Amino acid sequence: MDSSLLTENGESYSKALGNRQVQMIAIGGAIGVGLFLGAGGKLHQVGPSLVFSYAICGVAAYFVMRALGELVLHEPSSGSFVTYARKFIGPWAGFVSGWMYWVNWAMTGIAEITAVAIYVHKWLPDVPQWITALVALGVLLAVNLLSVKLFGELEFWFSVVKVLAIVVFLVTAVGLVLASADIGGTTAGAHNLTGHSGFFPAGIGVALMTLQAVIFAYSAIEVVGIAAGETKDARKVLPKAINGVVWRIGVFYVGSVLMLAMLLPWPFYNGDESPFVTVFSRLGIPGIGDVMNAVVLTAALSSVNSGLYSTGRILRSLAEKGEAPSFVSRMSSRHVPYGGILFTSVAYLFGVVLNYLVPKEAFDIAIAIASLGVITTWATLVFCQLRLRQAALRGEVERPSYRMPWAPYSGWATLGFLALVVALMGFSDGAEKIAFYSIPVLAVVLAVGWRFVAKRRDRTPAG
Repeated sequence: MDSSLLTENGESYSKALGNRQVQMIAIGGAIGVGLFLGAGGKLHQVGPSLVFSYAICGVAAYFVMRALGELVLHEPSSGSFVTYARKFIGPWAGFVSGWMYWVNWAMTGIAEITAVAIYVHKWLPDVPQWITALVALGVLLAVNLLSVKLFGELEFWFSVVKVLAIVVFLVTAVGLVLASADIGGTTAGAHNLTGHSGFFPAGIGVALMTLQAVIFAYSAIEVVGIAAGETKDARKVLPKAINGVVWRIGVFYVGSVLMLAMLLPWPFYNGDESPFVTVFSRLGIPGIGDVMNAVVLTAALSSVNSGLYSTGRILRSLAEKGEAPSFVSRMSSRHVPYGGILFTSVAYLFGVVLNYLVPKEAFDIAIAIASLGVITTWATLVFCQLRLRQAALRGEVERPSYRMPWAPYSGWATLGFLALVVALMGFSDGAEKIAFYSIPVLAVVLAVGWRFVAKRRDRTPAG
C-alpha cells in the first residue's frame, strides 16, 4: 500500500465535515436538475418507460456507490477515484480519470451556471442573464474559498430545500393517485402507465436512448466519496452516507418519475418546464410556479457548489503528481485548495460567455459531454473495486467489511451496462451524437497530455 497517497490527499485537509453535513452532501449529490427539470422533456419523449430507464440506471448507481464505499473504507482519500485509479490500475489511469472528472464538472458547470441565470431571469427579467450568472458564481466561489465548513453548511441547506420539495411532492402525489383525483380534466391513477399507447409508447429502442440523460441526472452521487478526506471518523460515517444515497435513489428518483407518470398522461409533459410545475399548475395551486422555480434554482446552485468543491480536490490530487499545473495544488491557510477552485471557476466563467453567445444547442452538448465524464468516473470506481478484490485474493491487501455485493459479477455487469450507454449515444440524432464523436478528440488530448507528463517526469531527477 502506498501510504503517501493518504498523506498527500487527506492529512493536509481539515477534518471539518461532520456526520450531518456528509449525510446532506450525499443527498445533495443524489438530487439535481436532471430530475427537477430534465424529466419533463424525457417523459414527453418516451412516456412511462422513463421509469424503466431510471430504475435500471439506479441499479448501476447502487453498484457504483457500493464499489466506492469499499474503496473509501479501504483508504479514505480526498483524491478519491484518482487515488484509487493510480493505485489499482496505473499512473495513466489516475491522470485520465481525474481530467475526465474535471471535464464532467466543467461542462456541467457551464450548463448549470447558465441555468441559474435563466431561473432568476423569471423574477428579474430586466437584469441581463450574464450579470446574474456572474453574481451566482461569485457568491459560490467565495463560499468555497472561505472554508470547508461553510461549504458543508451551504450544501446542507441546499439539500434540505431539495429533499423537502421531493417529500412534499411524493406525499401529495400518493394521495392524489389513491384518490383518483381529477388533475386539470384527467384522472390520476396507475392506468396512466399503460393507457396511452402502452408503457413503451415510443418503443424500447427510443427508451434506451434516454439512458445517457438519466446517467447525467444521477451524476454527483460520488461527491460523498471525495468528502471522505475531510470527514471526521470517515470509516463510521461514510457507510451510512453511502447506504443513504442508495435508498434515496429508489425513493426520490424512481419514485418521483413513477408518480409523475401516474398523475398525468405522458403527452401533457414537455421540456419547457419542470414536470413538477406541470402537475401543480394543473391542480390550480397559486404561486406554485415561483415555488418550484426557487427549488430548481437551489438544485442548480447546489450543483455548481459541489462542482467547485470536488474539482478543487481532484485537481490538487493531479497537481501533486505533476499531472496538472502546479498552481492548482496551492492551499490556503484555511486548508482550502484555492488554486484548483479558481481554475474550475475560470471554465465556469467561460461557460457564461459561451452560453451568452451561442444558441441552446451548446447547452445540450455541454450536458452530453459531461455525461462522458460521469461514465468514466463510475467505470473507474467499479474497475478499481475489481482490482482491490483481486489484490485481496492474492493476500496483498485486506478488504474492509463493507463490500461490493455479488462481486465480481456485479462489477462486470455494471461495466457492460456503462459501455452500452456510450454505444447508444452514437445512434442518437441530438447532442448525444456530437458528444459520442467527441470521444476520439478527448482520447487524443488525454494521450498527448499523458505523454507530455510522462516525458517531463523522465527528465526530472529523482528525489
